[in-house]
Amino acid sequence: MPLDIKVTEKERGVSVIAPVGSIDSNTYAQLDKEAEVVLSQKPKVIVLDMAGVDYMSSAGVRVVFKIKKALSAASGTLTIVNLQPQIQKVFDIINALPELNVFKSIEELDSYLDKMQKKELGGKESF
Repeated sequence: MPLDIKVTEKERGVSVIAPVGSIDSNTYAQLDKEAEVVLSQKPKVIVLDMAGVDYMSSAGVRVVFKIKKALSAASGTLTIVNLQPQIQKVFDIINALPELNVFKSIEELDSYLDKMQKKELGGKESF
C-alpha cells in the first residue's frame, strides 16, 4: 500500500505530519524525506498524527526515532497522537513510549500545549 503524507503547520513552530497507509520497508523513505523537509524549517514541535497508519515495520520506527533525535538536538519535541492499537503495540513491544509524548487525540494535545504556553507566560496552570 502506498503512503500518503500530509504536512501542515498548526501554528508557528508546530508542524503536523500525518501519514496515511503502511510505513514499511517500501514506504519509510517517503516519511523520512517529508520529515527532513519539516526539520529543515526548525520547528519546536513536530506532531506525528498516526490516525491513518495501519501498519508500521521497524523501518518506520527508525524514522520516528530519527525525527525524535533531530528534534532533541535542537531542543524540540516530538509528539505522537492517534496511535491505532496495532501501532501502539509496536511501540509497547520495543518499550519506546515512555520516552515519547503520546496523546490520544489532537484535542488532548491542544489542551496540553495550551497549559504549557500559559505556564511559560507566567500563568498558574499546572499539568
